[in-house]
Amino acid sequence: MGETIAEEIAEYVSAARLSDFAPESIQAAKERIWDTLGVMFAAADAPPVMAARRVIERWPVSGGATVLGSRVKVAPHDAALVNGIMARYLDFNDTYLSKEAIHPSDMIPAIIAAGECFEASGEDLLRSVLVAYEVACAMADTVTIRDRGFDHVSNIAIGAAAGVASLLELDLERTHEAINIATVNAAALRQTRSGELSMWKGCAAAYAARHGLYSSLLAAEGVTGPKPVFEGELGYMKAVSGPFTMPKLTSNAVRILRTSIKWRPVEYHSMSAVEAATRIYEEAGGIRASEVDKIAIRTFRVSYNILAKDPEKWRPKSRETADHSLPYITIRTLLDGDIWLESFNHGKIHDLAFLELAEKTTVEVEPRYDSMYPGAVPNMVEVSMRDGRRYYAEVVYPKGHFRNPLTDEELRAKFTRLIRGRLTEEQTATVWEVVMVLERLKSVKDLTSLLSYV
Repeated sequence: MGETIAEEIAEYVSAARLSDFAPESIQAAKERIWDTLGVMFAAADAPPVMAARRVIERWPVSGGATVLGSRVKVAPHDAALVNGIMARYLDFNDTYLSKEAIHPSDMIPAIIAAGECFEASGEDLLRSVLVAYEVACAMADTVTIRDRGFDHVSNIAIGAAAGVASLLELDLERTHEAINIATVNAAALRQTRSGELSMWKGCAAAYAARHGLYSSLLAAEGVTGPKPVFEGELGYMKAVSGPFTMPKLTSNAVRILRTSIKWRPVEYHSMSAVEAATRIYEEAGGIRASEVDKIAIRTFRVSYNILAKDPEKWRPKSRETADHSLPYITIRTLLDGDIWLESFNHGKIHDLAFLELAEKTTVEVEPRYDSMYPGAVPNMVEVSMRDGRRYYAEVVYPKGHFRNPLTDEELRAKFTRLIRGRLTEEQTATVWEVVMVLERLKSVKDLTSLLSYV
């Protein structure tokens, strides 16, 4: 093994082969690519996506990468940015919960863009996605950087560099340099997810993945990075993470099997609260704000700090804040019986019924739940009515959690609901068929050609 962490990562990346990975890991990679494409289609017209498209389309590149919904080809790192914003904007892509919570599929658009430009095969794409997941998730297993003021997308930059280095089949030395370059500029500030959230909440990971991709492109051409980037006197450990030991990077990529696919478009720590609120709504036959005496939500410390601690989470003004607000997400579900993309429009966020119920709601930390996290995401919702009725529901493993995974039918149902009005049934079936046989594709272009459907 390498003497430094960057060397350890490089050795793993440069030696990886698709045949190393278990069939269930390969299938998991296909499912997450499918899920990411669905979320991208649904966000193709989102404001930050359109803004980023206007920027990058000014400088088209012959033979470049596809931007979903655009006829213009651009440099791979530019496609990675725009497509990455689509993947993340709706807060509907997958999640890995550990010492740091990350969304590993944030890296998929960057790897696809590189694969298209470098004429990689479907086998190359799958291997690269698996490598990227393993590295980024292993980084998330090391330390909690959010409490030190840094954002989880720092792990995405490093993982994306690893994935693209694998795609390009860089040798050990150049892979090492790709990790060095990506890591030295990986640190992103946690202010992205503090207080009233901006559009950048949905852009930060795409920007990080773009950086990771570009780091590997530079390393491929011989650019070197600072060493030792993690352990150095002024390196990553000193400035960002604190000391840590890199966990074992496995040939079976078991970490992708511990990622969870979202069933609803909310910050993942609130997913079980949504499911609990849905059960209460069904049991009560609907909830009217005027009939409610009080609402009590019990959650775990990480959830409380991210989703309820800030006063802005109790009076959200933006979509970005609302889908990161445990009070809003729970109350909206109690009022409507479900939560979907339209739950975060202006009218819903400023609904008087929500504001009335927010005054009646408390969120407290349940110590028992802290001991269950991150292997579980427990939430309890209790609604007390003025007439004495009381409704209670607790959910530990919501639908889509790796311990309660979505079926193929549910994966397809989510995709179909997301792309409604954008793809025909025939086109949807084609996307499914292509993704499910990725290892047989001679070219990633067989996949990216489908991105022009929008």
